[in-house]
Amino acid sequence: MMNKQYGCDNLTLLTDFYELTMANGFFEEGCGDRIAYFDMFFRRVPDGGGLAIMAGVEQLVDYLKNLSFTEEDIDYLREKKMFSEAFLDYLRHFRFSCDVWAVPEGTPIFPHEPIVTVRGPVVQAQFIETMVLLAVNHPSLIATKASRIVRASQGRAVMEFGSRRAQGFDGAVYGARAAYIAGCCGTACTIADREFGIPALGTMAHSWVQLFDSELEAFRAYARQYPASCTLLVDTYNTLKSGVPNAIRTFNEVILPTGNRPKGIRIDSGDITYLSKKARKMLDEAGFPDCQITASNSLDENIIRDMIQQGACVDSFGVGERLITAASDPVFGGVYKLSAVEENGGIRPRIKVSENVSKITNPCFKKLWRLYDQETGKAIADVITLHNETIDDSAPYEIFDPEHIWKRKTVENFRAVPLQKQLFRGGECVYNVPSVEESRRYCQEQINTMWDEVLRFENPHRYYVDLSQPLWDEKQRLLSEYSR
Repeated sequence: MMNKQYGCDNLTLLTDFYELTMANGFFEEGCGDRIAYFDMFFRRVPDGGGLAIMAGVEQLVDYLKNLSFTEEDIDYLREKKMFSEAFLDYLRHFRFSCDVWAVPEGTPIFPHEPIVTVRGPVVQAQFIETMVLLAVNHPSLIATKASRIVRASQGRAVMEFGSRRAQGFDGAVYGARAAYIAGCCGTACTIADREFGIPALGTMAHSWVQLFDSELEAFRAYARQYPASCTLLVDTYNTLKSGVPNAIRTFNEVILPTGNRPKGIRIDSGDITYLSKKARKMLDEAGFPDCQITASNSLDENIIRDMIQQGACVDSFGVGERLITAASDPVFGGVYKLSAVEENGGIRPRIKVSENVSKITNPCFKKLWRLYDQETGKAIADVITLHNETIDDSAPYEIFDPEHIWKRKTVENFRAVPLQKQLFRGGECVYNVPSVEESRRYCQEQINTMWDEVLRFENPHRYYVDLSQPLWDEKQRLLSEYSR
């Protein structure tokens, strides 16, 4: 889908140029077929939140399914005069052959845990770095922001309205998809409805009202066209003096005679908290207590939370630019790092060491687990283990903070669930991508497993991502080795 929808037939060269120079180098040095392991992870939750939401797996699967080099690609690379003919011939016959695992879309994720793992010939596993990050980073950023906004709305519907302010057409489309998975009820982006089945929503702009000689005439015309789903934009001129009174008159004169009830009004400017209270009183007194009030106008989770705390009479929110751009923290800092190589019939770990502790990587081929309390169903902690480790949830299990190892806890009566699913085996897709509706339901289920303390916006409780003892020991061994 990614390769054909939006004006580009082939995205293979959507990669950082150094991926190609390294690939050529690996090939010419005779190590291109060496099996390497890479992890994608991120280091910080946007907006200081307690969790992020995984998204973008479908895009990643689609890209890897269609990964190939055209003659046009090869001609372009030849013109750079940096790549050997033998390497270009390798690209001409390129076939993706890696194993890939990923955390499913909609899963709450946390810093430093492997959300995508790639195993395969290093010339391939290294090359796909850019698209692994591109496919996952932006959708996960938008899903994370959308989740915050949906949770702030406290059960009120949230509509994604950001297409016109998105960073590019694919940002609009895939952003709408990510927002829906994270809990938005629909989108203004029509193509997202066509391609993914996300409900397309919308009524009118101020230009509709301005085009007619009067606001009342504009409302009547719209009501005649859409009597069963009539929502009127009431803030073009004066919300309380003309907008709401003209809406009420239209409901009485046009909508009720058709046997329908008005759907709602929308307020897009001014002090929406104050205006919504007044509008609610006017609608109720006119006999329309079922008429919904929608708010829009540069909203985010903080504004919505304040509006609700101040008693705003708003039933749904249309959220645009601050959602689709994650304006308050617009970068999801996912990275892609080598963690191991195969050597002499075994797996040899690799580590990146840094004076910045947060940039020290976790070595080895790993597995990610989530531990759930059997009584409450709530998530206790995540544990990263060596890939061949198994967590026996029939016996007590000790977890500990990998940075402050004296902080230890023995958990009992828990359920251990591996989080990653295999997407590709030997380059063949073995994963049935869930529908967007399935991912949306799964996301809500998983958010419900998180403690309220983790979900709060201000100073959330730190959710622990621990290392198993064997993995921690191996990391310390490597740190000691490279510090000599």
